[in-house]
Amino acid sequence: MIDFRSDTVTKPTQAMRAAMAQAEVGDDVYGDDPTVNSLQEMAADMFGFDGALFVSSGTQANLLALMAHCERGDEYLCGQQAHNYKFEGGGAAVLGSIQPQPLNNQADGSILLTDIEAAIKPDDVHFARTRLLSLENTIGGKVLPQDYLAAAQSLAFNRGLKIHLDGARVANAAVAQGINMSDITQYFDSVSICLSKGLCAPIGSILLGDERLIAKATRWRKMLGGGMRQAGIIAAAAKLALTDQVERLAEDHYNAKLLAQMLVEIPELTVDMSLVQTNMVFATLSEHINPQSLARTLVNKGILLSPSHQLRLVTHNDISTPDISTFVTALKQAIR
Repeated sequence: MIDFRSDTVTKPTQAMRAAMAQAEVGDDVYGDDPTVNSLQEMAADMFGFDGALFVSSGTQANLLALMAHCERGDEYLCGQQAHNYKFEGGGAAVLGSIQPQPLNNQADGSILLTDIEAAIKPDDVHFARTRLLSLENTIGGKVLPQDYLAAAQSLAFNRGLKIHLDGARVANAAVAQGINMSDITQYFDSVSICLSKGLCAPIGSILLGDERLIAKATRWRKMLGGGMRQAGIIAAAAKLALTDQVERLAEDHYNAKLLAQMLVEIPELTVDMSLVQTNMVFATLSEHINPQSLARTLVNKGILLSPSHQLRLVTHNDISTPDISTFVTALKQAIR
């Protein structure tokens, strides 16, 4: 199947499978797994943080960061489209008793600094205590500019807030700008990085922060049932995600741009090329097209997508350049 639903569907590479089979392991709850320890040390050094924690998912990494930064009754600021607000089951509120304060995302994915400033609550018993600003990069496939990150960091520092990055696809943001991931992560007090999306690891994310934050996150991870035992098996693949798969993301970006250029030629679709910055293409279907029927037709042709009038099509390691042409040809036939 040619699967455009998400880059989460990527299969581990053959090198990852070999590394997993040969990985040295121990009990990670005891801190005894050498491969996990090596991954965490490598990530902390790579991104310029005191420490790192290997966890099961990006959702868990974000939740641990929020719970490590905030206490019960505290508040974090984020975008209306933020994954840790909209798509993570309300975990911060349910499990952390942390109030989210969502703000409007602009068309480029950013949040206006004036909106952030205005949302910070005064020191008054009537209000939740604003403690944290959370940004996402990329967000909806869009890259937040470096000068914006610097300005957001300055605002947070001046107002006594910590700043967290949901960097699930920060590698895509770095590759799109031709910079290192550490050039982006330098602006944040904590960062979550997903290794099982475009970077192809079968499972796992990294949370980065200072020693205090990582210690708190480790305790919360255990309490939330996220302590892992012989996790070196999956950490071996995670290491290769960081060392072998980052530069390759440029291929996904090329394929996304190619896909968008081909979709623009289809009258029944509308594509904003300015929003195609990394590995995501958003295409709006004409109202007369039934997206569920379209998806069923394409499944029979060996193509998977998530049915919606606004299609999100994601390129990744398991989609080749020839697959793009195959998909567009099948799509034209299915529409007409």
